[in-house]
Amino acid sequence: MRPAVLVLPLAAFIAVTFVAPLLVMLGRSVHDPMVADALPETLGLLRSWDGERTPPEAVFETMARELLKARREKSLGRIATRVNRVQAGLRSVLMKSVRRLRGAHPPDSWREAMIALDPKWGQTRTWHAIRRAGERFTLRHYLHALDLDQAPGGGIIRQPPDLRIYLPLLRRTLAVSLGITLLCLLLGYPIAYLIANAPPHRANLLLLLVLVPFWTSLLVRTTSWIVLLQTQGVINDLLAAVGLIADDQRISMIYNMTGTVVAMTHVLLPFMVLPLFSVMRTIPPLYMSAAASLGASFLQAFRRVYWPQTLPGVAAGSLLVFILAIGYYITPALVGGQSGQLISNMVAYHMQQSLNWGLAAALGGVLLGGVFLLYLVFNRLVGVDRMRLG
Repeated sequence: MRPAVLVLPLAAFIAVTFVAPLLVMLGRSVHDPMVADALPETLGLLRSWDGERTPPEAVFETMARELLKARREKSLGRIATRVNRVQAGLRSVLMKSVRRLRGAHPPDSWREAMIALDPKWGQTRTWHAIRRAGERFTLRHYLHALDLDQAPGGGIIRQPPDLRIYLPLLRRTLAVSLGITLLCLLLGYPIAYLIANAPPHRANLLLLLVLVPFWTSLLVRTTSWIVLLQTQGVINDLLAAVGLIADDQRISMIYNMTGTVVAMTHVLLPFMVLPLFSVMRTIPPLYMSAAASLGASFLQAFRRVYWPQTLPGVAAGSLLVFILAIGYYITPALVGGQSGQLISNMVAYHMQQSLNWGLAAALGGVLLGGVFLLYLVFNRLVGVDRMRLG
């Protein structure tokens, strides 16, 4: 009980700052009661609507009355925004119609009056969109996150080619994360080997150099690459000075995918080196000498003796770097430009600018599910129990 009591503050902190926000956001991805709470009578009538012809007069009258009530309660803008997310262009229809209906005498026919205000009221797809927006629990955010949509008849269809943005971004994110993981492994393995086999005083100095980035602000490290990689930056100036490139043919290495890969590799490299070093320092150097004494070349001894023993560190470092890379936001936002953006930047856009938290949560849920699936594949092929961080 004593150790359990000591762990309780940490468990409570994790529950409040990590588990609870995660569950709330995942809940937002499938639960949106705004329209259902504001238009209960209209949605009740639309449930019995056949969906083939324009709704009856009672639906138009109830819709107008509830929209006017929503305007008085100052919730019309949020309702119109949510309907617009289902079908683009309906926000202006709702706002314009309410402005013109406000203060007007009740017409003889609400149906004819509203269609006269905007012809879209006479289209069945408008009412299908309102009915879909009124669903309290819905998967439409996940459909949009996968570049899919729900047809008026209820089937699932793909978005038009010009609206398919999330799956290409997700594929780019996975490809970039995998590429950065491989780069970190190629660069970090020799560094870890050098530190693990160096004399103690030199190993401490090299390890200190690896740890220095942890003591430097991420923002400082990222903006430093802007100074180095920009067209008039240090690297281009050096290449032009030695004659490798002409002064008017400087290389564009920033605000594109090149800048994203370079900066993220630099930031994440220590997360590969440290697990590798912690495993390599436990491997006795005599193993390689014994293999050499039995006639093996260095490459044979490395491939058959040393490399298999470092696989736990390789697995730990690769999984750590990949998971960090797949959710990175600050570095691509600063140095990626338009072509170097990842899915995390789109999540941030919907959280901070479009305020479509449901779609942002769905994108995060898709990313979380993808990482979990890759984790299961990794566990099946490599085995998580073989990983070692020290």
